Amino acid sequence: MSQPISRRTALQGAGATVFAGLTAGLAGTAAHAVEGTAVQAAESAPNRVVPHPELEGVPTNDTFAVRVRPVGGTWQTLGVYRVKLAHIDAITGDNPFEDSSMATFDFSGTVEVEVTRGQGRLENVRIRPDSYGISPDVRGRTARFTLDRPRNLVIQVDDEIFDCLHLLANPIEQDPPADGDENVMYFGPGLHTPTDGELHVPSGTTVYLAPGAVLNAIVRFDDVENSALIGRGVIYNSKWGAIGIRGCENITIDGVTILNPRYENVRIAESQNLTITNMRAFSHQGWGDGIQLYCSENVTIDGCFLRTSDDCIALYTHRWDFYGDTRNITVKNCSLWADVAHPINMGGHGNPDPNAPEVLENLNFENIDILDHREPQVLYQGCISIVPGDGNIVRDVMFDNIRVENFRWGQLVHMRVSYNPKWNTTAGRGIESVYVKDLAYNGDNADISMLIGLDADRLIKDVTFENLRVNGRVIRDSGGKPPWYLASDGVPMFVNDHVQGLRFLTTEEAQA
Repeated sequence: MSQPISRRTALQGAGATVFAGLTAGLAGTAAHAVEGTAVQAAESAPNRVVPHPELEGVPTNDTFAVRVRPVGGTWQTLGVYRVKLAHIDAITGDNPFEDSSMATFDFSGTVEVEVTRGQGRLENVRIRPDSYGISPDVRGRTARFTLDRPRNLVIQVDDEIFDCLHLLANPIEQDPPADGDENVMYFGPGLHTPTDGELHVPSGTTVYLAPGAVLNAIVRFDDVENSALIGRGVIYNSKWGAIGIRGCENITIDGVTILNPRYENVRIAESQNLTITNMRAFSHQGWGDGIQLYCSENVTIDGCFLRTSDDCIALYTHRWDFYGDTRNITVKNCSLWADVAHPINMGGHGNPDPNAPEVLENLNFENIDILDHREPQVLYQGCISIVPGDGNIVRDVMFDNIRVENFRWGQLVHMRVSYNPKWNTTAGRGIESVYVKDLAYNGDNADISMLIGLDADRLIKDVTFENLRVNGRVIRDSGGKPPWYLASDGVPMFVNDHVQGLRFLTTEEAQA
């Protein structure tokens, strides 16, 4: 479909496989505890800070002031911008948005960060994810801490859920495209509003959003291959989602931030061989999913931060005029915050035609921090939710090293073979072969988790929890509990009669 790319093929090869792999490596340094040469390179790089230009047209926020400097160097002030977040009223159903703050910069080596509150002292400062173990030095209205690698952080003061600071610290870009480069759609600093609020990307093309670029449009990849959307710029106030990918192959998204889209941030359908790295997305309106994926294969989502007004990650098969299975999906090194619905959700939409059932399989989640989950509706709860409907079967799912902080409202795990008339015209076929390793929850707000098969023909089969820790206690079948208790009581978890092969193991038992 596309012509060979003549310049800078390694770094701006418009989404080709080499580019995708290299971009994933670079963005991986912004992930959680990324091991190997990428982190070693960041730690050995000279101490350097690169602030971003002003985001034209994006309102600022004065709740916090932020400065950054190389260790012992000169302080540089960052722009702090207003982010809109969702707050559902559980009684009325109203969805008033809340204001929050965001700042971003690039750096290498080790840097010092200073955050000053506009009014009042900093009594209780929490830097999340908790797994990073960052403890600031707090004096009066100012908190200081250091970073030795790129991170996506939430800085909370006095347990404020919304009036907090999202600090997005990137690796420094390596050999970014230049204005005028072949096969590059270049957007420099400033506000850009394409005709009709849509940017259509051809095959073999890289869209580059430079630091300070503000693109007021949905970026569409339709039936193209070997294309990319990269850079440190922002997609802002897009009219219908922010990024749409359909019928595509070899697409790369790296480094961009999405603010205030209408509906979902990213929708992927009937595509394969995609990589999304170091993307940050915020939404506040209804149906504001982070990444919605339909009928696609071979997709990697790595090092992303998603704070959303619907599911952070949603995996489906058929819906509307999308058809096909979903398989070989990897989500890793991400931080997920669902102000509404689920951090991780899969299986709800599929093909109800009994002659053309679809499957979701080989789905892998690793090294994930779930920062929050708030959902009043019991059927839509679950930090981890697997709810196949419409003839779907979900199988061969792996969760490895998932850390769940004390979320506001919902369940830790919800697996249910579903028939939900609001969304489905027939029931799901089942859930099979789910392995949950090193899932840890620390908190006291979780409602009872659920594993519910539908009937004798539509079961949940072969679910294993290895080293499940609830407030530090390992949940296991053998030992450590009264003999008349079920291991699931320790979660706690309701398990119905249509669940077969449920196991709770220690790591030692799993390795025996």
